[in-house]
Amino acid sequence: MNGLWNTLILLVGSNIFMTFAWYGHLKNKELPLWKAVLMSWGIAFFEYLLMIPANRLGYQVASASQLKIMQEAITLVIFVGFAVLYLKEPLRWNMLVSLGLVGAAVFFAFHKWE
Repeated sequence: MNGLWNTLILLVGSNIFMTFAWYGHLKNKELPLWKAVLMSWGIAFFEYLLMIPANRLGYQVASASQLKIMQEAITLVIFVGFAVLYLKEPLRWNMLVSLGLVGAAVFFAFHKWE
């Protein structure tokens, strides 16, 4: 279980970096595209420093499918927070329902059905 918690922490960190790499430039529309791309690549480097160890560690305690489902759930939760807090987009009820369904996917992926 400890390996799964460490994986979760690394995945959260990597997804924070990746969200800023992919979407952070949207707030600064006057930035030339080439600068946005270079800045995004620079930020993404740090994402990889966390993502690769997360997957290596996580694969010792979970399947690749479970890791991917967990990673996607983390990505969506972080992105919704990013969109609301950083991009100042409104949080709508349908987004909360969507997050609940993703949570259900994680439950079904990790539940033992024996």
